[in-house]
Amino acid sequence: MELTTVTIEKPDELNVILGMSHFIKTVEDIHEALVNTVPGIKFGLAFCEASGPRLVRWSGTDPELIELAKQNALAIGAGHSFVLFLGQGFYPVNVLNAIKMVPEVCRIFCATANPVQVMVAETAQGRGILGVVDGFSPLGVEGEEEIRKRKELLRAIGYKL
Repeated sequence: MELTTVTIEKPDELNVILGMSHFIKTVEDIHEALVNTVPGIKFGLAFCEASGPRLVRWSGTDPELIELAKQNALAIGAGHSFVLFLGQGFYPVNVLNAIKMVPEVCRIFCATANPVQVMVAETAQGRGILGVVDGFSPLGVEGEEEIRKRKELLRAIGYKL
């Protein structure tokens, strides 16, 4: 077995969702979940088929995001994995539950705008995702001032009352 790290290539401001699924129906079902949850959403989705022709299947509403998803899916190359990029102004918190409810979705590895590294194991059979590094390690523990700022931020952007 060979272990490698694949860096998800993306602009800093874009959010990515990386997950595992089990069927090519995933592509259409995630597409439908996204457009039904957030009308007008911009996204690109790519899914690595694990049997048959073993193609990268894709869908989306934004050509650039679709290309980005296809390139990253090929780089990861793990069967039944999917890569979803959300356009600027669209956030995982608004679509994550809808994606998790797609019957084919087995697991979400990350949903983030942070830099992401994907740990990939490769055997004679193929590739699999072992896990991800999402962002950076903590520098300390929040104090009262940081708690206040966190709470203010969540209320200022409308996620808490």
